[in-house]
Amino acid sequence: MSMRRFLIVPLSAAAGALFLLPALGLGGSGLPFAVSQHRQDLDARDAARVADVTRPASGFLRAEAFEAMSGGAATSLARADADAFSHFSPNISFAEQERFKLGNALFSKLWVAAPSSTQASDGLGPLYNARACLSCHVRDGRGHPPEGGTDRTSMFLRLARPARTAEEEARIARHEILNLPDPTYGEQLQDLAVPGLAAEGEMEIVYDEVPVTLADGTAVSLRRPHYTVSGLAYGPLDPATTLSPRIAPPMIGMGLIEAIPAEDILAHADPEDRDGDGISGKAAITRDHRTGALALGRFGWKAQNASVRDQSAAAFAGDMGLSTPDRPDAHGDCTMLESACRALPTGEQARLGATEAPDPVLDLVTFYSKNLAVPMRRNVDQPDVLAGKQLFYRIGCASCHVPKFVTRRDADHPAQSFQLIWPYSDFLLHDMGEDLADGQPVGVASGREWRTPPLWGIGLTGTVNGPGFFLHDGRARTLAEAILWHGGEGTSARNAFAALTRQDRDRLIAFLESL
Repeated sequence: MSMRRFLIVPLSAAAGALFLLPALGLGGSGLPFAVSQHRQDLDARDAARVADVTRPASGFLRAEAFEAMSGGAATSLARADADAFSHFSPNISFAEQERFKLGNALFSKLWVAAPSSTQASDGLGPLYNARACLSCHVRDGRGHPPEGGTDRTSMFLRLARPARTAEEEARIARHEILNLPDPTYGEQLQDLAVPGLAAEGEMEIVYDEVPVTLADGTAVSLRRPHYTVSGLAYGPLDPATTLSPRIAPPMIGMGLIEAIPAEDILAHADPEDRDGDGISGKAAITRDHRTGALALGRFGWKAQNASVRDQSAAAFAGDMGLSTPDRPDAHGDCTMLESACRALPTGEQARLGATEAPDPVLDLVTFYSKNLAVPMRRNVDQPDVLAGKQLFYRIGCASCHVPKFVTRRDADHPAQSFQLIWPYSDFLLHDMGEDLADGQPVGVASGREWRTPPLWGIGLTGTVNGPGFFLHDGRARTLAEAILWHGGEGTSARNAFAALTRQDRDRLIAFLESL
C-alpha cells in the first residue's frame, strides 16, 4: 500500500505541542493566501488526541472505535430505508428542528413562472432544469442519467469555453471567474422553460460498450458515454464550448464537510507528488460568493464552491433560475443573446424581499442542507467487511478517499463542532485520466481533474434511489465499474483491484456497501 510519510511538528512554539502532518511543505503548494500548518482551534492536549484518532488504521481484526458513527454525534441512527438520507442531525436542538423542517419545505417546494397569484413561489426560470431542489436530489440522494425513457431532471450539461485573451486568462488566474460560459447558452444547458419560451435544447447520450477482462478471467463491460445537444433553440453553440455532464450528488453531511479545518485538508495536498506515491492532490482555490475572499473549495464535482451556502445559491441560480442575495440576477442563466428570456417578467416582489428567493429562503435551505445527517454504518464488524477494509487500504484507495477527520472546535454550529467523522475523501482535486476527462477547466481544476467524492452513505444508494449510477456522469452502474474507470492518479488502485481474486473483490465491495 502507498503510504504517506508523516512528521511531528510543533503546534505552538510556546506550548511545544505536537500535531501530525504529512511531510509536504505547504509553503510551496502555491496557495494564494496564508494557511497555518497547524490548527488554531485546538490546545496541545486536543491536538494530540486528534492526531491519535485520525491515524490511518493499522489493524483490521475489529472495527475502530466509533467507526460506525460516520458523522460523529450528527449520525442518524434511524432505520436504513428509502428515507435514510433525509433525517436531521440528532444533535441539533428542538428549536433547530423547526428550522430544519422549514428548510425541508423550501427544498421540496415547486416554483412557478412569474407573474403568478402565488407570489412567494414565482420567479422560476425563465430557463431552468428543475422546479425544486428535491427534483434533482430525490430523497436527498444522487441523480442519474436518463435511463429507460426517464427524464433528465437530475442530470445536466455544464457549458464552458477556454480563455481566448490574456485578460480572460488573468481573470481566471485571479480567481475572479471559474471559466468562460458559452456566449449564447451560458453556464449550463437548460432543457426546460416557462410557458411561451423555448427551452435551450436537449442532452443526448450514446454509450459504447468497453469490454474489460480482469486478471482472473472475469469479463466486465463498461460503458463509455458520448454527449451531444439536439434541438438548439437559439443558434449553435460556440465551437470551443465543452459539454460536461453532471449528476446531482447526495446531500448528506455537508455541514460536517464545511467544518473540516482547511489545515487538515491541505495537509493531504501534494501537488508536486514530493513523496513519489503517484498521488498529487491539489487544493481547489475559489472565492466565497458573499465576501469575495479566497477560500478552499470543498463542494461540487470540481470543488468550485467554498461553502454550503455558495453551493445552494449556485443551484438556485443555475438549476432553477431564481435570484438570491448572493446571486441577484432574476433571469438566472439567460444570457444577453437570449433576448426573449431577458424580456420576461421576474418573480421579485418588493414587499417580500429584493430577490426571488430572499434571505429567509436561502438561509433556511442552507441550514437544511448543512444538517442532513449521515446514516450510521452497517456490518462494521463483519469479517468480509473488515477484510475489504484492509484491501481498501492495501491497494491505495485510502490515499485519496481519506477515511476520517475531526471537525473544528469553533465550527459555526455546535452540531458540527469537534466531531470525529468518516467521509472517505480528501476533498482535493485529482487527475483521473483521459477516460474520465471532460475537457472543461473549472477554476484551478483542469479538464482531467475532479474532487474526490465522499463515500459515506454510498452503500445505501440503491435503498434510497434505486439502481446506482456512480461517477460524475453516472456511467458506472456498479461500484466495481466505478473503480475500473479510475485512471490517472487512480490507475494503480484500479489495476490492483483488477488483479484481485473474485473473493477479494467481493470483500472490497462489501466494505464499500457498508459505508
